[in-house]
Amino acid sequence: MFTLFYGISFTDGAAFGTMTPAMIKAVFFDLYHTLVGYDPPREELQAKALRELGIEVNPEVLRRPLVVADEYIYQEHSRASLGQRSKEEQMVVWTQYERILLKEAGIEADDRLVLGLLGKMKQFGLKQVLFDDVLPTLKDLKKRGLILGLISNVDTDITSLLDKLGLTALLQVVVTSQDAGFTKPSPEIFREAVKRAGIQAHEAIYVGDQYQIDVVGANQTGMKGILIDRINYFTGVNDCPRLQSLMQVSEYLS
Repeated sequence: MFTLFYGISFTDGAAFGTMTPAMIKAVFFDLYHTLVGYDPPREELQAKALRELGIEVNPEVLRRPLVVADEYIYQEHSRASLGQRSKEEQMVVWTQYERILLKEAGIEADDRLVLGLLGKMKQFGLKQVLFDDVLPTLKDLKKRGLILGLISNVDTDITSLLDKLGLTALLQVVVTSQDAGFTKPSPEIFREAVKRAGIQAHEAIYVGDQYQIDVVGANQTGMKGILIDRINYFTGVNDCPRLQSLMQVSEYLS
């Protein structure tokens, strides 16, 4: 049975299964699209690029297509780190990303438009920013004495980014695919985070924006995966907690 409680969706009222909030010692988060977004939002930049190429589209129309294209990128990255692929291989992946975006938005994706869109997007600066609910949530969880951590498929050093965003002081454990040598959903990257936190997997929850990569990956390790679904995209998912704001994590543990 599908129910809704405080905006948190789960199945049969058993969001934690046999677990209780009191058993949780750590909360781990994904980075991009979970803690970090962009300013201006990507849909606005994509719409701007399309407009410069002669196609008018409302940015809101591109929000869901971006999530679909993101799913493709995450799956590709989990198979083989994009940073370790040749420039030609990376170009193929990002070209397909834009094709998926356009197709989902109902726009004919001919080669001229796809390549033009890629070129425009490379020219735009993407400023990385925290979502508004991030700092209040992390500070509240930290006050509760919980270990806070990050598990991300990132193949570059993100130390300076975390410093700039004000996350360094709030995160006790940071594990990336670069330093773990594995990418989500491989259990090894989740196990490395749990090991560094000095806890058992069943004592941790993991919050991410991708069902297969984040939720399924965490669950297979023994952690409890929670899906952050800011635009209500994963409406068909009802076998895990599905939140639309990180503030609901605090409610979830109350």
